[in-house]
Amino acid sequence: MIEFPPGLILILGALPVPFLRGPVRTIWMLALPVAAFVLLYSLPEGNHFAISAFGQQLELLRVDGLSKVFGYIFLIAIFLGVIYSLHVRAIEEHVSGLVYSGAAIGAVFAGDLVSLFVYWELTAISSVFLILASRTPEALAAGMRYLIIQVGSGVLLLAGLIMIWHETGSIAFEHIGIESVGGVLILLAFGIKAAFPLLHNWLQDAYPQATPTGTVLLSAFTTKLAIYALARGYAGTEELIWIGAVMAAFPIFFAVIENDLRRVLAYSLNNQLGFMVVGIGIGTELALNGAAAHAFAHIIYKALLFMSMGAVLHRTGTVLASELGGLYKSMPFTTVFCIIGAASISAFPLFSGFISKSMILSAAAHEGHYFVWGVLLFASAGVFHHSGIKIPFFAFFAHDSGKRPKEAPLNMLIAMALASALCIGIGVWPSALYAILPFHVDYVPYTDSHVLSQVQLLFFSALAFTVLMRTGLYPPELRSTNLDSDWLYRRVGRSILQYCVQTVGSMHSGIYDLVVRRCKRFVEQLYRHHGPHGIIARTWPTGSMVLWVAILLVTYLALYFIDIF
Repeated sequence: MIEFPPGLILILGALPVPFLRGPVRTIWMLALPVAAFVLLYSLPEGNHFAISAFGQQLELLRVDGLSKVFGYIFLIAIFLGVIYSLHVRAIEEHVSGLVYSGAAIGAVFAGDLVSLFVYWELTAISSVFLILASRTPEALAAGMRYLIIQVGSGVLLLAGLIMIWHETGSIAFEHIGIESVGGVLILLAFGIKAAFPLLHNWLQDAYPQATPTGTVLLSAFTTKLAIYALARGYAGTEELIWIGAVMAAFPIFFAVIENDLRRVLAYSLNNQLGFMVVGIGIGTELALNGAAAHAFAHIIYKALLFMSMGAVLHRTGTVLASELGGLYKSMPFTTVFCIIGAASISAFPLFSGFISKSMILSAAAHEGHYFVWGVLLFASAGVFHHSGIKIPFFAFFAHDSGKRPKEAPLNMLIAMALASALCIGIGVWPSALYAILPFHVDYVPYTDSHVLSQVQLLFFSALAFTVLMRTGLYPPELRSTNLDSDWLYRRVGRSILQYCVQTVGSMHSGIYDLVVRRCKRFVEQLYRHHGPHGIIARTWPTGSMVLWVAILLVTYLALYFIDIF
């Protein structure tokens, strides 16, 4: 049995990709996640592949129930992503995608904080190229902001691990908690990557600017790596329950009025992360299983939705709802796949979202968090509005835009078909997913009460959407820019920074001028006395110099004899 980190297979396997061509490159890229998946499946639980560094033991391959389920879904995601991107000629997208996914997988199996930090930063550096590959001014600006925030998250992680190392002498990546300053810093680092409220804007800023294939990969790894890290280090931290509840609720209002459909999906991604964070905060076995299961299901159906919008963008050049509609006539397969993804994220019975989301809702109710349960129920109705209905309706139906593009490329259709099959397969056969969750599962999703309550929720949500549309009260799709909390630091913060820079610049100029004037005056005085025409430079008679030397000698001798007596 080979004991080797699966993530390194992808990272090292990305190196020869620029030198391969045609079918050889295709086969090579598809073989990498398959080989890593087979390796992971064969690995027994325990710590493997340890090395010594910094006087510590670095565990590069810790295999347990939690890391394994995230490892499986990350490898499935990169396999689908490779298929979806086979038509792309830009080598940097393929290389960065493989390195990015490999770094995320490496972080999942890291048993110590130092290894986690290295992989954490590698995900940030490698993923930014998926945004920059769009080669637009907007993508460049968003990519730079994304990189600053993601690297900043790593800096906080590094500061936290140093403090914990100093306090405990250990760098093991186990439960951390918020009892120490280091633990709070690491939680903040994880929170940035998980897009906590007020720390979330990088997600809506960067993801819609990435390439169609890049957005699919970005949706799978960065935030879900943070979910894994939170589950590993902060399970049962009650503050996460309330953070997650806010995360699940607030994006709904932005998604409903958003015109860019990829930004709508970015907000709904934030919404779904809130469910997972609530499950981690509750911290029971049912809640943690629910968070892991929902992360697994979410990666697939969210990738499917981004794939469908990526196909629309690839064929039409836009994903603005105000410019789309009627695409079902020329893109029927993409339409069907999008509807399957929409049904999954909306938690329709027999689709993947239903069997995972219900676990978190049940855990919240079972532990007596009834207010949070109500918020999650409201969030479930909201996500049906903005992702379950709005995305397929405005992209493929609604008003006819007159666009008649070709169907998506074959490789895109294959990737969407596989993701759709997984969404349905998990929903119909949940026991297959439950079998690989971190804890033993004693949960039945398809009970009369679960199914009936969810169907009622979906029915009344659809009814509300219909009434709002028929009465003209639903927010129209307009070419506009919606302001989020990032306005505070991108506009107000920039104005304050510019004022501070101007103030400091004025002070610097004043101080500089004063110092220059004083120095100039000093140099002039010095030149006046010691320059070629100065007093010191004048020629003195030899006799006068001998006289002064004699006076100094007499003075010295007098002082010497006085000191003796």
